[in-house]
Amino acid sequence: MRFSRGVITIAIIVVVLAVATSVGLYHLLKKTPHLAVPKALCTVRVSGQELPLDPEQAQIAATIAAVAARRRLPERAVVIAYGTALQESKLYNLPYGDRDSVGVFQQRESQGWGKKKQLMDPVYATNKFFAALVKVKNYRKIPMADAAQAVQRSAGGYAYAQHEYDAKILAAAFTGRVPQAVRCWYPPGKKTPAPRPRTEEARKQLARALGSTAINNRKRGWLIASWSVAHAEKYALRQVSYAGSSWSNNVELKGWQPGGKSTTAKVELS
Repeated sequence: MRFSRGVITIAIIVVVLAVATSVGLYHLLKKTPHLAVPKALCTVRVSGQELPLDPEQAQIAATIAAVAARRRLPERAVVIAYGTALQESKLYNLPYGDRDSVGVFQQRESQGWGKKKQLMDPVYATNKFFAALVKVKNYRKIPMADAAQAVQRSAGGYAYAQHEYDAKILAAAFTGRVPQAVRCWYPPGKKTPAPRPRTEEARKQLARALGSTAINNRKRGWLIASWSVAHAEKYALRQVSYAGSSWSNNVELKGWQPGGKSTTAKVELS
């Protein structure tokens, strides 16, 4: 059986196109990276406003609120601390800074704040900040930037003011005044079996900042619950329950859901 020249030409073109397509697809797939695994993330939601945080920022914010509660300081003190930390370090525990400044509040060993190792401990650094803040006359009433500047003595003290709005949102959430405001998610690990939740270790670390972990009111309960959610990835926590609501490490659930024990006397970790 003989084929016409036109049929043969078409067949050749089809084969060439098929080969070219296959080669092109091979190189495209070779260059295309695998889909990235989503990073851990946290959000704070208060009165319709939402702030994104990464886990380190959320953990530091939770620690600041816990230290303030231990010292029985008002929410205004927490707002000032957040406004300061957002300007100084963006709520990160930085091992570097201007001259010898380090840590969340960029405190300096040469200025008597403490040793570098101490200043890299957010609990210690926060206690030092609050110890200085309470000595500022009328710190609850004066502008946030003025109170922060009185503690920090920064060259650009005016810059603290720009963070007051976000600082108020963070304070409302992490002090426990607004329930269910802190939500986090972290990607599951690849280890099999999955790491066991280190609940006792988490409670010990909380006690370093908060002191007693006893709950005598709902606000304190939600402070502890928020601290626990913020530290969930660090201690492999999969669920936090309080007052009839539960947070689970499930991105599809989008935060707190009804469920869990209804007690308000204890935050359950698992």
